[in-house]
Amino acid sequence: MGDINLLVINPGSTSTKIAIYENGKELYRKNLTHSAETIAQYPKIVDQVPFRKAEVEKFLDEIAYNMTKLTAIACRGGSLPPIHMGAYEVNDEMIDVLTYRPSGQHASSLAAMIGYEMAKNLGIKAYIYDGNTADEMDDLPRISGCPLVDKLSMGHFLNTKAVGRMYAESIGKKYEELTLIMVHTGGGISIGLHKNGVIVDVCTDEDGTMSPERSGGLPSIGMAKLCFSGKYTFDEVSAMVRGKGGLTAYLGTNDVREVEKRIADGDEYAELVYNAMIYKLAKCIGGLATAVDGEIDGIVVTGGIAHSKMFIEKLEKRVKFIHPLAVIPGEYEMEALAAGITRVLNGEETARIYKEDEKLR
Repeated sequence: MGDINLLVINPGSTSTKIAIYENGKELYRKNLTHSAETIAQYPKIVDQVPFRKAEVEKFLDEIAYNMTKLTAIACRGGSLPPIHMGAYEVNDEMIDVLTYRPSGQHASSLAAMIGYEMAKNLGIKAYIYDGNTADEMDDLPRISGCPLVDKLSMGHFLNTKAVGRMYAESIGKKYEELTLIMVHTGGGISIGLHKNGVIVDVCTDEDGTMSPERSGGLPSIGMAKLCFSGKYTFDEVSAMVRGKGGLTAYLGTNDVREVEKRIADGDEYAELVYNAMIYKLAKCIGGLATAVDGEIDGIVVTGGIAHSKMFIEKLEKRVKFIHPLAVIPGEYEMEALAAGITRVLNGEETARIYKEDEKLR
């Protein structure tokens, strides 16, 4: 194929990351931030599409980018039912599911919605890659303890797969020959067990650790009582678990830097809650280590909170007996999206056509 020019779209809870890649080289990038007050105006994620799309188009106007040069649009995968890893073409069926039957309320779903509208107007295709709900899990961890409630595969797979490859290269190995515990830290924290290039088990924000915005696993009977108390709607309970849980619920902020400042100023309660988050994360890491009899080639921490010296020191103290931490802070989702869709357009990988009733196995 000739020139490959990509628009990359990656929405987060209060941000929208946009980039232009031409033949593998990033030419432009911008992180648009949206205030909590602005986001609060929209009851559901899908309601944000016009606002976020307008913000993307405004940025493209600012840089005076010739949209007719684009080959495709690369979008972060959203709240779909379980899908395969790799690339999918965005189509009407995918948009219908994200709009009316999403598996959760997550801002990443906006990427495909925005990208698909723009791609249709340009006569090109939009794709997702390594979506949040991709499922490579073994059969054993699927057994949740209740046949009526499935354990779902969810996580920051796009970033952790990319960072896993970076870590492998740094030690002179191939990602596909290592067993790694990959920890992504952000508004949500997800932990994955990557074995020979496959994510065979996960600790999601539903059964894993609390985080700045998410509660993590909760006592089941206590949660059932809350749900049937008559005091809360489904949407309100969902927000307690994902969006307004964790540090936000206890301390009124999702900003780890603010929490650490409170700790430095002597706030003992903030320190207790902060330490509890790390304690629970360490237990998740230990649990995944047991799934492979402790035979781990690395524990890699990435994402925004990995920049925190306090966080890393407290976590390493608890898990270093398993394996020393490797820290690769930040996230590489934009690069991973661009690289994945470039491989598709070069014929190195094949994109799947999305179908809601697709069988994974």
